[in-house]
Amino acid sequence: MSGHSKWSKIKRKKTIADAKRGRLFTKMIREITIAARHGGGDPNANPRLRSAIDEAHTLNMPNENIDRAIKRGTGELEGQALEEVTYEAYGPHGVALIIEVVTDNRNRTTGEIRHILSRQNGSLGNQGSVAWQFHAQGEISVNAAEYEEDTIIALALEGGAADIKTEDEQYLIITAPDNFETVKDILKNNKIKIESSELTKTAQNLVPLEEKEAAKVLKLCEALEELEDVQNVYGNFDIPEAVMEKISTETS
Repeated sequence: MSGHSKWSKIKRKKTIADAKRGRLFTKMIREITIAARHGGGDPNANPRLRSAIDEAHTLNMPNENIDRAIKRGTGELEGQALEEVTYEAYGPHGVALIIEVVTDNRNRTTGEIRHILSRQNGSLGNQGSVAWQFHAQGEISVNAAEYEEDTIIALALEGGAADIKTEDEQYLIITAPDNFETVKDILKNNKIKIESSELTKTAQNLVPLEEKEAAKVLKLCEALEELEDVQNVYGNFDIPEAVMEKISTETS
């Protein structure tokens, strides 16, 4: 889930090493396959594929798995007939959600998502009902303890970054989607280690949540992400840092 950056980082740390790794691999393989299908199998000419491969490497996915996924996408190997679907939904306390899916059976996936939403006081929305609240952007994290701030700012701006923030001992570089790979390449060419990077969706107007409300919303988002077909869940909620830390401690 990438609705709130702090929660996204906490969840990333928790899930990479836990028993869900197989599910993460499945989602990553599907993303690589779709990326190769739409943009070809050469990561140098396909930014989406290159980004997916980078993410797969952070999960320590074997290269043979990556190569097979690329070949399924380009048609060199047979594979499932996958399609991308985006659902718009409402969660408890007026939260808006974007749910990105890669599936081989849209009817099954729609039923599963509808079931989870109904159990968690949520509902599916019509196309366009909440998407207008979100915009796409790239986020790149660099360890603030390892590099001078002026160096990171200069390199990020060279690549066309929109903003650079310091939070949680990280430099968070914000880019437009079109500049995402350019900024990453400049950092790598200058031997700057990237801790994490992703294309995400963020909302400008956030719904503030207290502890009980936050727990309900996060429970819904995690239930959605448990579905194998769900790639990403984005929400327009804001959770105070103290509440987020308490929830992350209780669920670790």
